[in-house]
Amino acid sequence: MTEKELAIKAVQALKIEFPNAKCSLDYTTPLDLLVATRLSAQCTDARVNLVTPALFAKYKTAEDYANAVLSDVEDIIRSCGLYKTKARSLIEMGKRLTEDFGGEVPDTLEKLITLPGIGRKTANLIMGDVYGKPAVVVDTHCIRITKRLGLHSEKDQKKIEFILKDLLPPEESNDFCHRLVLHGRATCTARTPKCDTCCMKDFCKKNI
Repeated sequence: MTEKELAIKAVQALKIEFPNAKCSLDYTTPLDLLVATRLSAQCTDARVNLVTPALFAKYKTAEDYANAVLSDVEDIIRSCGLYKTKARSLIEMGKRLTEDFGGEVPDTLEKLITLPGIGRKTANLIMGDVYGKPAVVVDTHCIRITKRLGLHSEKDQKKIEFILKDLLPPEESNDFCHRLVLHGRATCTARTPKCDTCCMKDFCKKNI
């Protein structure tokens, strides 16, 4: 079986297991998702979802963030961890969006990664979930599960992103990554994966 055939099998199996794939962060606008994803670094999505309602109620536009008082943003997001760094980057991100992009969240990876605190993982999430473009979000679940499956032997996120872009059908790539998160939480955990009940056990290299 080629790696491309293996990838297709994984896509199909996860689609059956998790038909309703979506981002687990709560948001309404593209800016909300950008902010929530920045807050999710080294923090659970569940915790971020507890924090963002107050933040989103007070800061609705890029200009609002650009003009925010640092201590106020810090107080709201304090429980997310690394709150001082994140608060500064949210304000700087608001300034950059206002000055360079007319207050709008850009729709290309090249532009998104120019924003403070925004890397390729977040940029791909925005491109896929907001703008409906083919995207591969390489997080810890994606790295672990695709390596166990035998799709690559890499550790570098950027290299894995490009490998998966070549292997996955473009129209499936974004949802596939969301399903990997769900599968990683439920079955293919880091320390004790439940291989016996895995929907991909018949072709996963770790289980063969």
